Amino acid sequence: MNKLVLVAMSGGVDSSVALSKVLDMGYDAIGVTMKLYDNKDPKTNVIRPSMCNSAEAINGAKLICDRFGVKHYTIDFMNLFKKHVIDDFVNQYLNGKTPNPCVKCNSLIKWEALINFADEIGVDYIATGHYARICNQNGTYTIQKAVDEFKDQSYMLWDIEKKYLSKTIFPIGDMKKEEVRDYALKHNLETAKREESQDLCFVLGDDYNQFLHEIIPDKMASISNGPIVDEKNNILGEHKGFTKYTIGQRKGIGLSFPEPRYVKKINPVDNTITVSKKESLYSKKCTAYNTNFFSETLKFPIKLDAKIRYNSKSSLATINKVKNELEIDFETPQLAITSGQSIVFYQDDLLIGGAI
Repeated sequence: MNKLVLVAMSGGVDSSVALSKVLDMGYDAIGVTMKLYDNKDPKTNVIRPSMCNSAEAINGAKLICDRFGVKHYTIDFMNLFKKHVIDDFVNQYLNGKTPNPCVKCNSLIKWEALINFADEIGVDYIATGHYARICNQNGTYTIQKAVDEFKDQSYMLWDIEKKYLSKTIFPIGDMKKEEVRDYALKHNLETAKREESQDLCFVLGDDYNQFLHEIIPDKMASISNGPIVDEKNNILGEHKGFTKYTIGQRKGIGLSFPEPRYVKKINPVDNTITVSKKESLYSKKCTAYNTNFFSETLKFPIKLDAKIRYNSKSSLATINKVKNELEIDFETPQLAITSGQSIVFYQDDLLIGGAI
């Protein structure tokens, strides 16, 4: 009897090809679409399903499953998503931080909750359409960067529990995006031409501040304008609520200087925004917490490639462990290290772990 794989399907081309590849590998499969969130229009109260949870996405996933004779189910993870992703996102922003909700969603929803569900129904593995690879070195599992360096999504996967990796398959990790699209066109998959969404699945139009006003209107109403200050605490102007700003932001601050000013610090306690020239945003040091490493044999201090945001280049850094925190010393100064973001560590193309 073939092993059974639960394939997470968003209704997009990547997960559709992932299902096809799983079947090509000789597995049996079940397709599942996770219902995570509904967006409600604040003016009309009409539910606006997110890209990952829309009727179009669910129908697309079902069409692909029907094509291959695979059963398809929609699972309601909305309460879990609100508890672990939405509430954390809101709390981080109210504390002046900039979170990575996709990291939380991957580790706690798309892996922990999905694998628990898979175990309940007797499924052997889960598979997703992420651009990454599983590396098995003598029974020790870790994550490896995707073949397509421009689509690699390993940065967003650092917080997955190590024990889940042996039950994970990344069917398209060794393919480039254009190969995935060509494969879908060649096999006449219904989702072959579906466009990708670059926004968070629960924030339509990438308007974080509007989302916060929709979900916590009372708390947002209590956030008032406040002073914009320089590094010497001189008042330069007035901000329009600290949740509208992020570290490293240049546009929309409302200040006029011959040389641009950037947001350097957000302080929700005294309701101030600190701005500076760009060179002041560079730093060679930071601390990190909530660590997760896939190797149990790391000896600190250790030198690893460190990446402070998804679309940034990595830099060699010395990582030292002090109690429950990491102290990171970069060889190259990093621009706008941002509280709440993920710092992810690599050794060549192997994902070693990460932290906040």
